[in-house]
Amino acid sequence: MTQPDVLFIDDEADIRRVMQQTLALEGLTTQCYAEGLAALRALGPDFCGVVLCDYHMPALDGLAVMERILAIDDSIPVIILTGQGDISTAVTAMQKGAYDFIEKPFNHDELIELLRKAREKRQLALENRYLKGQLSQVGRPGPRLLGQSPPMQRLLAMVDSLADTSADILLHGETGAGKDALARYIHERSQRSAAHYVAINCGAVPDNLIESELFGHESGAFTGAERRRIGKFEHAHRGTLFLDEVESMPPSLQVKLLRVLEERTVERLGSNQAIPIDVRIIAATKADLQSLSQSGEFRPDLYYRLNVLEVRIPALRERPDDIPLLFQHFALIAAEHHGREIIPLQPEQAAYLKQQEWPGNVRELRNLAERYVLMGPAALDASWDIGVGHGGSSLAETVEIFERSLIQDALRTCNGSIKDTMERLGLARKTLYDKMKKHGLDKSYYKD
Repeated sequence: MTQPDVLFIDDEADIRRVMQQTLALEGLTTQCYAEGLAALRALGPDFCGVVLCDYHMPALDGLAVMERILAIDDSIPVIILTGQGDISTAVTAMQKGAYDFIEKPFNHDELIELLRKAREKRQLALENRYLKGQLSQVGRPGPRLLGQSPPMQRLLAMVDSLADTSADILLHGETGAGKDALARYIHERSQRSAAHYVAINCGAVPDNLIESELFGHESGAFTGAERRRIGKFEHAHRGTLFLDEVESMPPSLQVKLLRVLEERTVERLGSNQAIPIDVRIIAATKADLQSLSQSGEFRPDLYYRLNVLEVRIPALRERPDDIPLLFQHFALIAAEHHGREIIPLQPEQAAYLKQQEWPGNVRELRNLAERYVLMGPAALDASWDIGVGHGGSSLAETVEIFERSLIQDALRTCNGSIKDTMERLGLARKTLYDKMKKHGLDKSYYKD
């Protein structure tokens, strides 16, 4: 059974009916309960929605229900509905762990926005938990491909169907899109996984050395060749050879590579002996090899020989829904490496990340996640400076970013204390709470 977006608890049937209809019009599915005990029986640690609970109820009141929910999982967002003027109840609820409270009669738009932010926060918490479990099982980062977006699911389906074949593959993707990770993923899911995975960047090796790197050489084959060297092809025997940036391979070497691919033998420099090899080739390029072959910049026969199966890797901007998950994944790896704790992404921060262009793709996101672990939210604030990733901000947007940054800094300095933050910023309690809600800020993130 699909879990609801909102679990609503209220002892009045009319209110339950109206709330269910109201939220349905906003695209939010709702499961209603007349009392807390029945709702508690429907909840578990894997609940991915939000609990909206009235305070005044017979048997268990809203605070008692909330305490039992948080005992199941303290990251389940619980929003308390209170009557007018019931501020002391609202304050108590916040102190005991409520995500937020809202007064009746409530503002429709305010409630919907609050529910959506709370639900997104809950989903990120569950993703965070899942990734921590993955890291604890694997022990170190592995060639896992994360993503639930349609482009990524299509890619995974294609790759899983090809991984266990012996066919050579040509990967096409922008810089930083994850070509090496995908090649490793294919290797580890193939029958060749017990043998070597060997990678070489064709653009990073000097022209006068790349032939020796690929094919090896005998002692004395050229000046400086003091001993025999086994090349990448031989080392990858019965495994996988990954040729990255294959478009940068010198023309003279393209001829020799074509011969090796057709004959599946190599000759070390300085030798006439043909050595049989059993290697699967995965080549990768960020360029349009077909266009380069038509213009004479890349051998057409080599292009067609490499292009037995072509796999296109989507750019990060083409799968924005995967960005929060990937960010949390990289942040957890960085936290493990540096021995740091991380502050979970806030819904508004996640939404902002999804709006960016990411010219450096996954590599750029990974670097930002590591800075986030080392610097905290300030790393994201720095990325939101004027002219960085905005394409030109309006005055209102600039003021919003500046205000949010000031409140974040104050909360961080005051360790999440609302009283101290109010005094530091010179704001009334209600004004501070309103601004924190507007910017998606949660005081619990800033507590020691």
